[in-house]
Amino acid sequence: MRVFASFLLLLLVAACKPGGEGEKQAMVAPILTTEDARDAATFAQPEVARVTHVGLDLTLDFAAKRVGGTATLDILARPGADTLVLDSDGLEIASITDAEGKALPFKVGEKVEGKGEPVTVTIGDARKIVVTYSAAPEAEALQWLAPEQTAGGKQPYLFSQGQPTLNRSWIPTQDSPGIRQTWDARIVAPKPLTVVMSGLRAGEPEDLGDSRAFRFTMNKPVAPYLIAIAAGDLAFRELGPRTGVWTEPSMLDAAANELADTEKMVEAAERLYGPYRWGRYDVIVLPPSFPYGGMENPTLTFLTPTFIAGDRSLNGLVAHELAHSWSGNLVTNATWADSWLNEGITSYFENRILEELYGKRRAQQEAALSFAEIEKVLAEKGKDAPVTALHLPPAEALPDGGESGIVYDKGAAFMRTVEQAVGRTRFDAWLRQWFDSHAFQPATSALLLADMRANLINGDAALERQLMLDEWVYGTGLPANVARPAPEAFADVDAAAADYAKTRAVDPAPWAGWTTAERLRFLAKLPRRMDTQQLADLDRGLGLSQSGNDEILFAWLDLALANRYQPAVPLAEKFLGRVGRRKFVQPLFQTLMDQGDWGRPIARRLYAQTRAGYHAVTQGSVDAIVGKPA
Repeated sequence: MRVFASFLLLLLVAACKPGGEGEKQAMVAPILTTEDARDAATFAQPEVARVTHVGLDLTLDFAAKRVGGTATLDILARPGADTLVLDSDGLEIASITDAEGKALPFKVGEKVEGKGEPVTVTIGDARKIVVTYSAAPEAEALQWLAPEQTAGGKQPYLFSQGQPTLNRSWIPTQDSPGIRQTWDARIVAPKPLTVVMSGLRAGEPEDLGDSRAFRFTMNKPVAPYLIAIAAGDLAFRELGPRTGVWTEPSMLDAAANELADTEKMVEAAERLYGPYRWGRYDVIVLPPSFPYGGMENPTLTFLTPTFIAGDRSLNGLVAHELAHSWSGNLVTNATWADSWLNEGITSYFENRILEELYGKRRAQQEAALSFAEIEKVLAEKGKDAPVTALHLPPAEALPDGGESGIVYDKGAAFMRTVEQAVGRTRFDAWLRQWFDSHAFQPATSALLLADMRANLINGDAALERQLMLDEWVYGTGLPANVARPAPEAFADVDAAAADYAKTRAVDPAPWAGWTTAERLRFLAKLPRRMDTQQLADLDRGLGLSQSGNDEILFAWLDLALANRYQPAVPLAEKFLGRVGRRKFVQPLFQTLMDQGDWGRPIARRLYAQTRAGYHAVTQGSVDAIVGKPA
């Protein structure tokens, strides 16, 4: 009850004012002040003074690899408060003034590893300030690509990745998911580059001679990690009335074909859990150095090109990022200790979208693959490992603490378990009201469980015991009541893998008719120890090295390198030089490093060649495995 009391008080002080798509007045979101909503990853003190709106006026300098200009911040402060604390990570701040241009004293504090440095501003009675600054060339959120690193090879490229706490390296604000902000931006870029952002474009670009100015607006409060930018030689194609794709011209046909079902996905998501509230749903397919599969930036999902398989078999990634428009963007984890609220609910929602569009069989197979990932993590980490809890304890609650996948897969399994216990109709009604009741607001595990008890369990003591809610969220491992995947999902594939394990004879006939999910399951079920001849036969029989599907190629390379299969090294070198997605890059380098005197020299040689082309997110993860090249 204390959770609801604190939350209600904040709603009265700073109420959200939801409206339609044409709404002009910026919304002010509440904050949470309960202990479990305190974000250790920010220097901000939002209960004293917080940023409610960010106005950016920036210029992109590709030669210097710098973003610079001004950020105008609107502030909501409690009576008598005269200081504001912002997050920074290497920002070069020239001045801070009030709205009339009067200089305001500020101090940049000492740098804290992994967190940056606080900027404490003496604001007095000012409630709007202007920060004149420049982001450093090495700003972690930004990746600057030379023309030769792009598909077209003629123009440079820039993209950002803000999650979890990287945006403080290019935007001076309070960089915490629990401090939602509206924003607008004016971005100047050299011709002929096009700029896109995670907000709605406001009018046509302004011609400035050798450059153009692009304007964007987001009048709904979002977590600051969701402010994103990309600039390059970009073309656009409409996919539906409110959907479209941006990418480099040479990639447009392939990307549009892979994304052809996007409008149908939006419609399916709306049927499940209510209206899409962001206006447009566009996507941008980025160069391959993008470190994630996708990033759910509002109005403009960022996607890796590695999802392009030619047959739409990997478009579950699109469904996942779309689902974040409800779970993650609409209702957001207040701290990264509760990132399962974003990722676990989204993974469940993704599966429901796939079922709506492609049927129960594909949904069951995707769910089974997800469950296998939980079992893999539990086998590696142990069922009592703190990292296997959904609500991560302080030692594990790092901003990027969800690397293991537990927050995705165990979170989805929790939602599926509750759904099967109460029935789909009842569960869907509850989840829809959760999104509606908490729209444009932060949330915690405690808040969700209280809502579930109030609006789903409704005092049913037997159901409360059956669901084991606290054990699911705060406990480690998998509770006994977990809803396991349908055994028939991969019955034929598992039988084929078992036959291979006995005979080591490759039968290409079933493989030819299998879906991507079935092929991935087969590869995952193969014996982990294989000799050179067996690997050669497998590759030749199934055409693994020639696969145009990067998920399959990754699974094959991981198996081959784990068995010190020398013929796979040139392909791994090519793959790691082409792809920067951490999901693929980090495990392959780990596999090589695990192979002692055989693999470690290969890993170090390849990383020295490829590191410069990776985003800082991927670099940081691989540095911890291989070491930073000299």
